[in-house]
Amino acid sequence: MRPSFFHHLHPPTIPAQQSRWRYTLGAGGTAVFLLLVVGVTGILEMFYVPTPEQAAQSIQTISYLVPLGGLIRNLHFWSAQFLLIVSAVHLIRIIFTGAYAPPRRFNYLLGLALFVFAILLDFTGYILRWDQGIQWALIVGTNLIKTIPLIGNALYVLLVGGTQPGLPTLIRFYAWHIFGLTLGVVILAVWHAFRVRRDGGIAVPPAPLRTDKARITRNELVRREVLAMLFTGAALIVLSTIQPAPIAAPITDVNALSSDAHAPWFFLWVQQMLKWGDPFFWGVLIPLIILAVLALIPYIFPNAAERELGRWFPRSNRVAQIILAVIAFAIIILTILGSLPIS
Repeated sequence: MRPSFFHHLHPPTIPAQQSRWRYTLGAGGTAVFLLLVVGVTGILEMFYVPTPEQAAQSIQTISYLVPLGGLIRNLHFWSAQFLLIVSAVHLIRIIFTGAYAPPRRFNYLLGLALFVFAILLDFTGYILRWDQGIQWALIVGTNLIKTIPLIGNALYVLLVGGTQPGLPTLIRFYAWHIFGLTLGVVILAVWHAFRVRRDGGIAVPPAPLRTDKARITRNELVRREVLAMLFTGAALIVLSTIQPAPIAAPITDVNALSSDAHAPWFFLWVQQMLKWGDPFFWGVLIPLIILAVLALIPYIFPNAAERELGRWFPRSNRVAQIILAVIAFAIIILTILGSLPIS
């Protein structure tokens, strides 16, 4: 059978041992699929009206009055949430298998940047609801910018469009969500995928060091990807049918922060740290330090030896594994604590 364009996006063959789900977890391909779902459903939600008076109401209109609008919005919401989870799993897999070693260091940075852009895309989309459920992110989240020494106030005005959140804020977040961040995600995703091929595909030992030389064809790889997409799509549809995306009453007073206001789930760990003291240190500096440590892993810590590539937990990059495990464990615990009801 003559290969199609979709088949040509894949290498002719890849190592069979490293193509197994228990090695890749299917995270990279699943993230691409979820990104496509987010994009398509986002386009279908363009009935949204980005004004403080009509934003929450237009979302309710989409959810309850537009035919299949509720399903589309739920698919958009849940695929965006799972995109962050799957991207985090992909990052963990890359570090725990040492797959960031040269020549893949730059592509590791591209993937990390793509992960950050996905978080920002989710955060801006969260703000666009403009209901009472997003007030922590709108007030506390943006006020963290003010705590940055010297340039904080100027950055806040640039982000919010004034001295407090309002119509300019919503318009700017809408523009970043629809154009700026989306364009960045598309560019980084295409570049990241290109570099995967450019850097030799899946990280494996050099041919003389491989114990298993079996390979699978691109047709088999595409078949597995299609099955994974069908399974993921079916799961998303079921979840979107039984669990609606959150929506609350419209914001009446943008500056009124209720006692039970909370951050979006992916920033609950930051909210928890803010209870410990200085907002700049815990809310800005610590997250930036964590991001910097993750970015420097391929450059300052020992890389996995060539003979140990293509399997989990190589001994030669144990330091990076421990660092990531500590960071991931701390974020998970803080997220759980942040999700507990406020007493």
